Amino acid sequence: MSHSGTTLILIMAIAVLAPLLAHGAGRWLPVPLVIFEILLGILIGPDVLDWARPGALIDGLSELGLAMLIFLAGYEIEFGKVRGDTLRRSVRAWLIALALGLATGVLLGGGYTKGVFIGVALTSTALGTVLPVLRDSGDLHGRFGSVVMAFGAVGEFGPIIAMALLLSGRGAAESTALLAVFAALTAGAVFWALRPRPPWFSRIIAKTLHTSGQFAVRFVFLLLALMLGASQALGLDILLGAFAAGLVTRLVLAGAAPESGPQILEKIEGVGFGFLVPVFFVVTGIEFDLASLLDGGRSLLLLPVFLLLFLAVRGGPIWFLAPRDLDRRDRGGLVLYGSTALPLVVAITTIGVDDKAMTAGEAAALVGAGMVSVLVFPLVALKSRSGTKSLPAERISGSESW
Repeated sequence: MSHSGTTLILIMAIAVLAPLLAHGAGRWLPVPLVIFEILLGILIGPDVLDWARPGALIDGLSELGLAMLIFLAGYEIEFGKVRGDTLRRSVRAWLIALALGLATGVLLGGGYTKGVFIGVALTSTALGTVLPVLRDSGDLHGRFGSVVMAFGAVGEFGPIIAMALLLSGRGAAESTALLAVFAALTAGAVFWALRPRPPWFSRIIAKTLHTSGQFAVRFVFLLLALMLGASQALGLDILLGAFAAGLVTRLVLAGAAPESGPQILEKIEGVGFGFLVPVFFVVTGIEFDLASLLDGGRSLLLLPVFLLLFLAVRGGPIWFLAPRDLDRRDRGGLVLYGSTALPLVVAITTIGVDDKAMTAGEAAALVGAGMVSVLVFPLVALKSRSGTKSLPAERISGSESW
C-alpha cells in the first residue's frame, strides 16, 4: 500500500476515534472535537510516531476540508440577524483589530512583511469551529448566537480579504481591482439566487432528495466549485470563494426549497464534518512542526504571547464594541468566542513559511496558540455563561436598529 493510502487510513481511524474520545471526556469536560483530531494527528505525525506523512492526495483533501469548513460557516450566516447596528459594530471591531494587529505584528516580527502575516492572523475568528459549540449548547439561534455569528463572520471574512490585499504579492491597485471583479461576480450570483426558481427546480429537489440522483446536493457542490474556480481564476485565495459559495447557497435553497433546506444541509454537513473537515484538522496536526516549537526557546515563549494577543488584539475591540443589550457575562463570552482562532491561522502561516516571511518556529507558535484557543476559550465561555438563557433574536429586535 502506498504511503498516502496508509496515511488516509490512519486519518479516517482518527476521525472515528476522536468523537468517542470527545464523548468520553464530555462527562467531565466538554472538549471540542477538533482538539482530539489535531492532537492525534500530531501523535501519528513525523515529530512523534512518524506513522503518517502528507502527500499530494492528502494535501488536496485537506485543502478541500478547509474550503468546506469555510463554506459551512458562510452557509450558517443568517442575514436577518447580522445586519444593522450589530453588523456595523462587528466591522468596526475588526478594523480596529486589524490596525492593532498590524502594529503589534510589525513590532513583534521586526519587519513589515512578517508583521503583516502575524497581524492578519491575530484578527481571525474560527467561526466554523465555534458554530458547532454554539449549536450543541443551544445558543446558536438565540440573540447571543446571532451576535457571535455577526462578529465571527466578519472575523472569518475580513482576514480573507486582508490576505488578498496584503499577502498576495501583488500591488494594492491590482489586488483591489481583482477583489472588485470577484465582488461583482458574487453580487451577480446573489442577485440570481434571490430570483424565483422555476417550479420544476423545487420538484426535482424534492423528488431526488432521497434517491441516488441527489440533485440538490450535486447542485450545491456545483455552486461551490464555480465560486472556488472563480476565486482561483482571479488569483485570489479559494477560501474567499468558499465563503461566498456558502452565502449564495443559503439564499438559493431558502428561496427554492425552504422545506427541504434542513435535510439538504444535513447531507452537506455529512460530507463535510463526516469526511473532509476531519481530514483538514488531522492533517493540521500531522503537519504541525512540533520539533521547531520545542527546539527553539523563543518559539515556545511566543506561544503564550500569541494566545494573549488573540485576546487583546481581537477580543479587546469586541469587548468595547459589543451590542449594548449584552450583559457582562455575554460580553465576555462574545470576546472568548471571537478570539478563538485556528483554520485561517493555519492557512496564513502556511503561506508565510512558503514565502520565507516566517520561520517554522514562529508559524508553529502561532498555530499552537490557535490550538490552545480552540481548547480553552470556548470552554471558558461555556462555563462563564452557564445558567444564562439566551433570548431569541426576535424578542429583542426593538432594542437596536436592525
